[in-house]
Amino acid sequence: MEYVSTKNAPGAIGPYSQAVKANGLLFTSGQIAINPETNTVEAKTIEEQTHQVCKNLTAVVEAAGTTMDKTVCFLADINDFAKFNEIYGTYFTSKPARSCVAVKDLPKGVLCEVEVIAEL
Repeated sequence: MEYVSTKNAPGAIGPYSQAVKANGLLFTSGQIAINPETNTVEAKTIEEQTHQVCKNLTAVVEAAGTTMDKTVCFLADINDFAKFNEIYGTYFTSKPARSCVAVKDLPKGVLCEVEVIAEL
């Protein structure tokens, strides 16, 4: 097992890693809309937060040397699905497999979180 870390994405806010390589796969931790330069959530709208989450995930996946094959998406409000999907689609042009669910709450009160599984 190998841990992946990059300064181009926010550090973990708890006892976990940005990502782990294991058995030919990459598993990222869920990324939320934390700006890695300030270590704060600055984005307020679902569109802004989706952009930040996708930038963070891109940085982690690139640091691991792979691409995004499968995502799991969490929304604080399923009514944000269309707005989230529009922004998400500009980053995930290869159309990976995906799950997207609404949840009661997300860390730091953010509106979305996304994690990736990828083949190395």
